[in-house]
Amino acid sequence: MLIVSWGSAAVIIFQAANSLGATSAQITSWFTILALLSGIASMALSWRYRVPIYIAWSTPGAALIALTSGVPLNEALGASIFAGFLAVLLGLSGLFAWMVKHIPANIAAAMLAGILINFGMGIFTSMQSDAAMVVLMLGAYLLSKQFWPKYSLLLMLFVGAAYAYLSGSMHFELLHWQWPSLEWVTPVFDWQTLLSLGIPLFLITLSTQNIPGVAVLHSHGYRPPVSPIMVSTGLITMLFAPFGAFMLNLAAISAAICMGDDVDADPKQRYKAMLVNGVMNFGVVLMGGMVVMLFGALPKTLLLTLAGIAILSTLIGNLVTAVADADTREAALFTLLAAASGIQLWGISSAFWGLLLGMAVYHLNRYTAARRSA
Repeated sequence: MLIVSWGSAAVIIFQAANSLGATSAQITSWFTILALLSGIASMALSWRYRVPIYIAWSTPGAALIALTSGVPLNEALGASIFAGFLAVLLGLSGLFAWMVKHIPANIAAAMLAGILINFGMGIFTSMQSDAAMVVLMLGAYLLSKQFWPKYSLLLMLFVGAAYAYLSGSMHFELLHWQWPSLEWVTPVFDWQTLLSLGIPLFLITLSTQNIPGVAVLHSHGYRPPVSPIMVSTGLITMLFAPFGAFMLNLAAISAAICMGDDVDADPKQRYKAMLVNGVMNFGVVLMGGMVVMLFGALPKTLLLTLAGIAILSTLIGNLVTAVADADTREAALFTLLAAASGIQLWGISSAFWGLLLGMAVYHLNRYTAARRSA
């Protein structure tokens, strides 16, 4: 589970922090605090409810941050605190069911697909700088998916790193031991950034992480109280965002790994796997500085290709969800196109406008359909 969680997310988290102009020490702080809080929160909540509850970071949220241009680091962290505040309100007020009902799943999926599609296109735009590396990595990924799908990302990374080493594009001078550290960044609350980043960050995390996370728990027969979990993740985000905890949430796919029969024949004992996973996360805490050094030493083309391929499965799933319902397909398409466009109106990002436009088209079509049937 640790490999699945970090394998696809680490490079996107690095890209997110780097896109905001974070220093090496600040990026180290991001990895350190995320691993630390994930381990502690997962262990605490799993022990409290005797249920395998995995608290992780929002990988789609990191993708959103990575593609948000022109936002200073301190304003982005202010938006993270705002997103955490919204999560707390949602948990305390009981509005969780209301939001699930009034934001169609395909609209939320289309917004995320619009964000992620830019990562996917990065695979091919990076060919302009080193086509051979991209072709080798794509080949390694596609072949390994046929025989060793669980390790396809790691094998692709190995092939890319080997090519970078042989071609002399690895920056070994940047590699040195660095202890984990935390660095405070004073957040700034700008209303445009709160709207353009904070609200989409909250909604993306809600729709792609928290809601599926609850569904995974229920599908395995676990029904812990959802509101305290939502409040907990929101509070953690609010308190530790200045150190780089940009958004924590209830994990879904990776959490399911610790809920199957192969973990323990007794479902009541499977929460112990989360305790072990929490301890293993502390190992990532110790390696946080080295992770940043490693990514800094790798060529940019390799990182772009790795990030693009890492989100492919998530992108496919959201594209399928976006167009699944014929009645709302048009609204989802408008959402996807606007979110992918990268437009910035009044300083507010395309993700927000995509969601706003999609919801407007959705309600307009419903109103028109109701008038025709009346």
